[in-house]
Amino acid sequence: MNIGFAPFLPWPVLSALAALTLVIAAIAIYRRLRGSWIRALAGIALLAALANPVLLQEDRDQLTTIVPVVVDRSLSQDTPERTKMTDDALAMLKDRLAQFPRIEPRIVEARDPAESDSPSTRLFSALSSAIADVPPARIGGAIFLTDGQIHDIPGVNQQLGFDAPIHGLITGKPDEFDRRIEIARAPRFGIVNDEQQLVFHVVDDGKSPGGVADVTVKMNGDEIATLQATPGQDTPFSFKVPRAGNNVLEFAVAEVPGEVTPINNRTVQLIEGIRQNMRVLLVSGEPHSGERAWRNLLKSDASVDLVHFTILRPPDKQDGTPINELSLIAFPTRELFVDKINSFDLIIFDRYQDRQNVLPTIYYDYMAQYVENGGALLVAAGPEHAAGNSIALTPLASVLPAEPTGQMIEKPFYPRLSEQGRKHPVTRGLDGSDTEPPHWGRWFRSVDVEKPQGQTVMVGADNSPLLVLNRVGRGRVAMLLSDEGWLWARGFEGGGPHVSLYRRIAHWLLKEPALEEEALTANAAGRTLQVTRQTIGDDPGPATIKSPSGKTQALPLKQTEPGLHQAQKHMDEIGLFQIADGNLSTLVHIGAIDAPEFKAMISTTETLKPLAQKTKGLVTRVAGANGGVTVPQVLPVRGAVRIADGQRLTIRMTDETVLKGINSLPLFAGFAGLAVLLFAFSATWWREGR
Repeated sequence: MNIGFAPFLPWPVLSALAALTLVIAAIAIYRRLRGSWIRALAGIALLAALANPVLLQEDRDQLTTIVPVVVDRSLSQDTPERTKMTDDALAMLKDRLAQFPRIEPRIVEARDPAESDSPSTRLFSALSSAIADVPPARIGGAIFLTDGQIHDIPGVNQQLGFDAPIHGLITGKPDEFDRRIEIARAPRFGIVNDEQQLVFHVVDDGKSPGGVADVTVKMNGDEIATLQATPGQDTPFSFKVPRAGNNVLEFAVAEVPGEVTPINNRTVQLIEGIRQNMRVLLVSGEPHSGERAWRNLLKSDASVDLVHFTILRPPDKQDGTPINELSLIAFPTRELFVDKINSFDLIIFDRYQDRQNVLPTIYYDYMAQYVENGGALLVAAGPEHAAGNSIALTPLASVLPAEPTGQMIEKPFYPRLSEQGRKHPVTRGLDGSDTEPPHWGRWFRSVDVEKPQGQTVMVGADNSPLLVLNRVGRGRVAMLLSDEGWLWARGFEGGGPHVSLYRRIAHWLLKEPALEEEALTANAAGRTLQVTRQTIGDDPGPATIKSPSGKTQALPLKQTEPGLHQAQKHMDEIGLFQIADGNLSTLVHIGAIDAPEFKAMISTTETLKPLAQKTKGLVTRVAGANGGVTVPQVLPVRGAVRIADGQRLTIRMTDETVLKGINSLPLFAGFAGLAVLLFAFSATWWREGR
């Protein structure tokens, strides 16, 4: 309550009148005139009435004390036990705070950002956002309901923006234990079939059970090793990269009963397989127009080491020229097909025929074993394949997918993709194949064969097989039943995609993952999972996604091209996902593999203790007896908190108020002011009358 003025005359006029009144009163008093004091009081009363004093009274309301409650909903809290403990503790804390009407709790749930690739628990960032619109004087304290794994805790000497206690209510149990596996050092690239080495270690957080840990290692979904590792020590592991392209190396440590979560018991390392040099053996039966097309294609690839032999002078050809005058070299059959056959990645027979004594019969058997043991064979056949000295009549026939009838089909035709060929990645989408007739040149002959094994991906005249692909044992065989692919290379009738076709055939034979006819691949772009399913069959149906938490969901796949089905989905979780479709499965890691959220999963009271001690707060666990929860009582205090209470949550109550309005009362208004003036002037007249 205070007094203000609302003068009827300007202050300079009132000041002049006041000065004149004082002068007159002073002279009268000095001369001791009768009634001078009464006249002075009457003048002062008149001046006061002209000044119009007003009594002011403010109407204020007490403001509530804001208490932010930051609830940790990060991935480390996403276990059934901790989720229930958090929910129960939050409900109990709300009841505690509701007992004090002047305390206003502000609940803030801190979750992992939806687009974050490297999840972490950022509770203090959530706190800053929640109190950005609150004056510091109104904040009575901050309560964190968390497992203690916080990754943005400010330093003890950093300013929080308010002067109030920091409290921590910690979920989890004090004797928790968790086992995880990490890759310490690993190559990002590896040469195919060369020895590589990485180092991993098993980490026990909390009270370790001791002993050794069983670790299972898988390469591209196939188990390659089982070994034991001592927790806390680096464990080296040697392996070979099996194929070019993307390879997924997975390490899984056996789950220990009682550990917090198995979500971090697996980790992966992506290794890009590189072929240092692809060794190709090209054997041409005799010089012909298409021989140069194969040679030029293989020689143009810097990653190919080409060994090329052309049989220019077979043993049965004698023209009397002395051996020492020939500029030819002997065909090193034993060295190529016995001693070093396994050093070749691909063997190509280009219009080769079994001439007498060039290759002993046993060598064809060696080549058949080479294929069955994982080798690759390509046969580019011409008229000689239908003749009596065809390699189809040797032991190599056991791995060849097509048996010749002994006839040639001699008529012009457009090579076309079969129904399987439109879906097969070797021939799918070849330039010019999407029109009828195909937008490329014609060929004029092909080898007639019986019904072939494997997949016929291209057909010739009268839908006869033209390109046949087949798997034999662990190896692969391709047969191109025409020798006129060189017409495309020469640009006849516009040419054709001979380079793409030949290259895809070679890469399929070498087991390039992108050219597998039945394949399931998955990759991640941020939080978006992208799944691709290749098949030469019917609709494969939806894929099944198994998340790190163990939840499964179906992902419908949509056909984008013949034989190619794709889908993508934004994932809420972070970690290692398993994608399955039928008998195929693959792994993909969403987010950063070394995300802070998964490096430590056990609860702890140590992270918040320094701040709590500095601000006179309390850090305690909420786990109670018999699996229940307990939350400390709330203690409101006025003024600064000087002593920490070890049993209660201290809240500094605010003194802040809000102004609702102002009530004003003029002191010389109405009968009261009139009475004062009448009394003053009446007293003057009374004195004059005496």
